[in-house]
Order: sequence, then structure tokens, then C-alpha cells
Amino acid sequence: MGEMLSTKEVARFLNVNEKMVYSLIAEKGLPASKVTGKWLFPLDLVKQWIETATENYPQSATDLPPYHGLILIAGSNDLLLDNLISFFNQKYEDHLAMFGFTGSMGGLKALRRNLCHIASSHLVADNEDYNFPFLNGQESALPAVVNFCQREQGLIVEKGNPWNIKSVKDLLNKDIRIVNRPLGTGTRALFDRELKRAGIDKDQIQGHANSVTKHLDIGLEILGGKASAGPGIKPVARQLGLDFIPICMERFDFLVSKDRFFDQGIQLFLGLLKESYFTEQARQLGGYDLSLSGDIVYPQAQSGPESSLPE
Repeated sequence: MGEMLSTKEVARFLNVNEKMVYSLIAEKGLPASKVTGKWLFPLDLVKQWIETATENYPQSATDLPPYHGLILIAGSNDLLLDNLISFFNQKYEDHLAMFGFTGSMGGLKALRRNLCHIASSHLVADNEDYNFPFLNGQESALPAVVNFCQREQGLIVEKGNPWNIKSVKDLLNKDIRIVNRPLGTGTRALFDRELKRAGIDKDQIQGHANSVTKHLDIGLEILGGKASAGPGIKPVARQLGLDFIPICMERFDFLVSKDRFFDQGIQLFLGLLKESYFTEQARQLGGYDLSLSGDIVYPQAQSGPESSLPE
């Protein structure tokens, strides 16, 4: 376990008064745990929380090298995305796509810093819009946004749903322990928003602070009996024979800097979103809607990723 701060120490760290700390817990999701009636703040999670909320990043002083066959993708992970990357690497021997898991927010930050060609993200804002509210840049510098898929998010639960979980409110049962995703991931943001909407303090949920890296890890923890439920996507539940309680259908996008959008490898990769292989893989996994896949959702365009981008 990392360093824990008291209320006074975290107030000093954030340069606010102690009363403001309590407001940040309730209104902004400042990571905290109550132990024997006192609040404790994991320093590493507080730093993640600050980084996640950062806006107005300075423009990167470096550029990605000219395209030479390597596509770097960073952000949120997904079973269908894993299949797509493998298929791309098999089909195009002169090109190579590599993925780095950083969570949705990490993918956006990597794109801002020119550390990747494509960011994969499904961050939802309070106004129900996805990804756009988190870009925080001048319009001319904003990336092109191509829809990867829409997918079903919810709660993954044990086979047979022995605790009869129907919504996040049922997680208040003290005998139910969950497993969670890290801060900065779209799934964690969605889950915490659902708890807030239900009027639930996250500290009332057993295991809320216990996070694992990938969607599949959520399912494996539940399959192994280490947790009874966790936020995740329907394809994972289907693959592992677990039950699934739906919450919403979310939009999952690829964000590509405009100056790299027409690189050969980028266009070949995005072109796979319209191929029958992609459609069949999504059908087999289940929980996906491909009605927008391959369409430019920002800037607005009339057709798919081969359309010209506005100046």
C-alpha cells in the first residue's frame, strides 16, 4: 500500500482548506477512504485524480517521425480491438500496429503529446457526449474522431447471479465485494457516475478501491471467486460464461491527429472497420453495435474515414 495522507495533509498538498477537501470528496470524486471514522487519502490515487482532471495541456514540442510502417495506438482496451490489431498485422506484412494500455484519459494525453498515432477512448461527460468534452484544445488542433464501435457496458456478475444484482444499488450489500477498473479509464468514470446518480458513496461499496488493468481481468477475478461483481463490457461476460447486468450502450472512438490521418497505415487500419471480418468478429463476441463504425463523428462528414477532412 502506498503513502496515505490525512485530511490536513491532503489539504496542504492541494493548497486548499480542509472544508474544501470534504467538498472535493462529495462533488469531484477525490479518492478517499474512511477508516475508524477518519478520512485517509492514497497519495498515488490523489495524483492520478489531479492528472485526470488536468486541462489546457501545453502543445508538444516534438512530432511523431514520418510514417514508416508502425502505428502506435494508446488508450482503452477492448476484445474486438485486440482482434482488429491482430488481423491488421497478419494482413499487412509491411505494417505493424502496436497497442499500449493507458486507459481512455491516458490515450488522449498520449495523443496530445504526440506519443501515438491513434487514441482509443470512451470517456463520457455529464452532458452524455463522448470524448469531445475532454479534448480541451483549439479547434484547428483537435483530432479527427472516427467511431470504432458502440458497445454494451454494465455489471459483470457471477454465473446465475446468486446475489440477484439488478443495479448498482444492490452493490450496497455488505456481503458483496466488487473489483474495479483504474482511475482514468472510461469504465471507471461511467461506474462512478452511476454510483453518484444513485446517491451512493463509493466508500460504501466493498472493493471499490480494488482495481485491475483490463476488462478481461474483471471477469477473471469474478470467475475465480475473488469478487462477486465489477463494471465491464458484455463481451467479457459472454466469453467467460458469466452473467451481465446492462447499464448503457456507449460510444468508443478512435482519435487521430489530423496531420497523420491520411498516412497509408492509418487509412489501411481504419479501412478494416468496414470489412466483413470485423463485422463477423463483433457478432461472435456479442455486445457490439457497428452502425457507426468507420464513420467520422468529428469533424462532421458525410461518409466514412476516406472522406476529406475540413481545413
